[in-house]
Amino acid sequence: MRRGCAGAPVREVASPTAVRQCSAMTSRRARPSQVRPRPPSSGRPRQVPPAPRRPVVPRTVGVRAPEPARGVPFVVRLALLASVVALGVVIVTTVTGVLPRVVSSFGTALGGVTGSILKTPIPGESLAAIPGAPTLAAPENPTTNKPSAVVAGTVPADVVGRDGYVVRLYVALPDQDPVALREVAVGETTSFVVPDLPLEPGRNDVAATIVGPGGESEKSPTITYVLDAEKPTVKVTSPKNRATVNSATVKITGKTQGKATVVARNEANGTAATTTANASGAFTLEVPLSEGTNGIALTATDLAGNVGTAVLTVRHGSGRLGVALSASPSRISAARLPRAILLRALVTDPNGRPLPGVTVTFTLSIGNVPALTGEDTTDGSGRATFGARIPKGATVGIGLGTAFVTAAGLGDASDRVTITIVK
Repeated sequence: MRRGCAGAPVREVASPTAVRQCSAMTSRRARPSQVRPRPPSSGRPRQVPPAPRRPVVPRTVGVRAPEPARGVPFVVRLALLASVVALGVVIVTTVTGVLPRVVSSFGTALGGVTGSILKTPIPGESLAAIPGAPTLAAPENPTTNKPSAVVAGTVPADVVGRDGYVVRLYVALPDQDPVALREVAVGETTSFVVPDLPLEPGRNDVAATIVGPGGESEKSPTITYVLDAEKPTVKVTSPKNRATVNSATVKITGKTQGKATVVARNEANGTAATTTANASGAFTLEVPLSEGTNGIALTATDLAGNVGTAVLTVRHGSGRLGVALSASPSRISAARLPRAILLRALVTDPNGRPLPGVTVTFTLSIGNVPALTGEDTTDGSGRATFGARIPKGATVGIGLGTAFVTAAGLGDASDRVTITIVK
């Protein structure tokens, strides 16, 4: 049996042409590597050279294969997509005239999308600017006796009439941190008023800020209120109470609260004088006097409006040596004569004080009776006396008693009293 091409047995006889085709195909086909060549006709095997070995590339420990370049990040691609969409929306809405509404809606939607993706706001970013500081009006008189104050001021024009903006007032006491006490909404004008701001006794430093959607402004310049509810005291240092003053006016000196207004009013004649105490509280003023006793009322009104009072009493003296004479009895019946009579004299110095140790000369003159005289020295109370006896036979009518006194350096003085003799 013959074998065909590729060693397949064939039954039919091949033609010469077929044999040539088969030989050509056999010569062109690669012989499998596992098929060993036939030994030569000599019967000895032919040496086959070993197949060449492929070089082994050594591995590098710890070296990673280069990664392929990454693509554009997702967030960046999202932002680019949003920009393209926004550009298209702007073009369309500009033509249709509904740009503001669409932009607002698109901005809201885009903000929601990006917010949901990023989940983290940008630090320090604010949608509204921080407003400027307000200005407070300083009070004309910072000292008050009222427990609250009315504070006025102005705000910057760019916050006028806008919702969400308020003026906040802070009050700081000495050695304490400021405390926010009042807020009032910004109105339709730059002016604002905050009523009934509570005050504490002593110094109260007040400042204001504006609070809005963007935050709180810087504080305004500070203004000060001083709460003083205590009445000032009034102390008179000269003259002493119930003193005698011989001049036409009395000079009053004293002390009260610094810068207080002091008024002295003489109730005896309705006259008054006004002055202002110095920084230490000292004051001096003069008030006209009337004859006799003068009651003078003094009032001191401090800067807060509190009023303190005092009362001074002085006697207006004559300014001369004085003597006052009296007789007991001063009316005598002729039918009851003879009768004893006593003359009393009170001697005073120019200031109206009793003058002791001076000699008083008395004289008693009665009709149809020789003149009776005598002397006496004043005691500690400034009094001297003279006693006499009116004899029988005195004429009915008016008699006269006199007292005369002389004091060194003070001059002299006299007084008289009438004595009546009746039937």
